[in-house]
Formats: sequence, structure tokens, C-alpha cells
Amino acid sequence: MTETQQPENTTVRRTSEIDMEIYDPPVCCPTGTCGPTQDQTLLDVSEMIVTLESEGYRVERYQMTTHPEVFLNNADVMRLVNEKKTDALPITVIRGELVSDGKYITLSEVREHLDRGTA
Repeated sequence: MTETQQPENTTVRRTSEIDMEIYDPPVCCPTGTCGPTQDQTLLDVSEMIVTLESEGYRVERYQMTTHPEVFLNNADVMRLVNEKKTDALPITVIRGELVSDGKYITLSEVREHLDRGTA
């Protein structure tokens, strides 16, 4: 399959709304995949984001050190960070609703939330 082709049975949608936000724990670079050893979980998250974006979903990813204002502007995220400190991270928000904290969720879990039409 070429880069411009879409997989069969994939609905491509385009939106200006943010479908999924990931509030990452501190890592060495924006994807966390730049160090001397690769963390398979972070590789899986990066692959999931590419897949979702190729289907037209809008995904944003934030780190506290580079996007502090985004953390500060989300009351639910800051409540969790204040309660659990960095143990709260990563935090996943889907269509404005906090759906997970303390772990990265899988593509199938993301799809469940997206398919419901609400997070």
C-alpha cells in the first residue's frame, strides 16, 4: 500500500475538533522514542497516533515541560496531577472527557470511546 492509499474498510474523516489528547509523563523528546533504547509502549503509542491521524482523527500530545499552559488549562488533568503527581501520567482525554490515567490505552480502547460517539 502506498502512503496515499487508505486501508480497505477504513472511513476517513476530517475534523477541526481534537479527538484525542495525550498528556505524557516527562520524556526525552516529544515522542519519547529518541533514547538509546526504545520503549515498546511508546513505539506502540506513536504507531497508534499515526493510524488514527491517517483515518482523519485529530490527536494532540502534550508534555508538561513544553506545554505547561495546556496542562494548567485543563482542570481535570491538573486535579489528577495534584493528587497523584507524575503517577497520574500519562492521561488520555477523548473528545473532552478524561478516560484514562496512569497508563497508555490501546488502539482498541480508543476506538471503543470514539465509536460510542462520546468519550
